[in-house]
Amino acid sequence: MSVTIPFNRDFDPSFGTVEQVTPMIRRVLAENPGAFTFTGTGTYIVGHGKVAVIDPGPDLVSHFEALKAALEGEIVTHILVTHTHRDHSPLSRPLQAFCGAPIYAFGPHGTGREGPEDVVEEGADRAFTPDHRMRDGDAIHGDGWTLTAIHTPGHTSNHLCFALAEEKTLFSGDHVMGWSTTVVSPPDGDMATYMKSLRKLLDRDDVLYWPTHGPAIREPQTFVRSLIAHREEREQEIIACVQDGLRTIPEMVARIYAEVPAYLHPAAARSVLAHLIHLTETARLSTDGPPRPDSLFRLPA
Repeated sequence: MSVTIPFNRDFDPSFGTVEQVTPMIRRVLAENPGAFTFTGTGTYIVGHGKVAVIDPGPDLVSHFEALKAALEGEIVTHILVTHTHRDHSPLSRPLQAFCGAPIYAFGPHGTGREGPEDVVEEGADRAFTPDHRMRDGDAIHGDGWTLTAIHTPGHTSNHLCFALAEEKTLFSGDHVMGWSTTVVSPPDGDMATYMKSLRKLLDRDDVLYWPTHGPAIREPQTFVRSLIAHREEREQEIIACVQDGLRTIPEMVARIYAEVPAYLHPAAARSVLAHLIHLTETARLSTDGPPRPDSLFRLPA
């Protein structure tokens, strides 16, 4: 039986306004909807008076103006970035020029494995460099709030989630989203580390996740378990493809994603490649040389 992920796509976007989503959190939604951003990038404002901004978002004039209006009368003390895709980090420098706050993140793009096929769905922000690098467990203290970095590589090697202690809430970036699974695109995206990062969240007691795209996840432990089960099921589907003589990624995608629109198949192929890299590293499948998009895969001898 196929794993059912309890997705929630019931989300009514309101662009250009600030929405109070919890007593300590506000959200401003960028008007950049798409196949990989859902209804757009949600920029979060944490606290009141002296605040932190999480994921400033894409460099859109309309979003910048809306964010400045939402911050009127407040002091931004910290700008935090979950990871370096162009729908998350580019507005951090214009926002810094506006408010003067330092920028915090794990590091620039590609702080893990890189290679000639570094293809990502929304594009990498290679110009980004933080003022301060955060590592797993590093905490920032503000006016009535504390945000702790949780290193969750997989979607990108530099992905961070941020835990808000006062509300037992996790800003989960693109690591866990309630509307869709996460694209893992090699070489910087890594399926083994992504799975490990999902399991890492099971040891936490967060009661709510706020992804950068889409609505809140209100039963996060159940949701994360379903994501893990889905990825494990996908591995078995890939092995079954090879057992049935489907040895190339296009053949596997055509079977596994037969009910998915064709325009999403290139992204699906990247995730299948990520799974195949993991399967070959764990000796469950094999190929000649390093796994590549054009490799032929087989069962181990």
